[in-house]
Amino acid sequence: MIPRPSKKELFGKLRDARSALLAGNVFLIDQGVIAEDAIELGYDIGDEFYKVLQELLDAASPADYVGGRPPQRAYKPDIEGLELFAFAVESSRFGCRVYLKFAIVEELLWIVSLHPDRPEKELS
Repeated sequence: MIPRPSKKELFGKLRDARSALLAGNVFLIDQGVIAEDAIELGYDIGDEFYKVLQELLDAASPADYVGGRPPQRAYKPDIEGLELFAFAVESSRFGCRVYLKFAIVEELLWIVSLHPDRPEKELS
């Protein structure tokens, strides 16, 4: 049995996320945290958020998937129970890998995280 999500499923989630973004159906789970992370990355969330998100989604591929297998479930009220898809994407704009986690349902894209990738430190 192939572990979920498959490469095909991830292609589909990224495609659906791009479509939702094009339609303007993007929601932030915790706008304050996303704004703080925008400051850390050095962009204006009010003016550049959609452009940054588009760049990340366009650059993302199934190989960038760093989420759970199977995907973890959301616990925040607006998206409780939905599957979360996490990617760490190399960004030329920021000169680092950027972590992007989202849920998508019924053509709505819910952004859970968007910040510099902070890989867990390996235990020695």
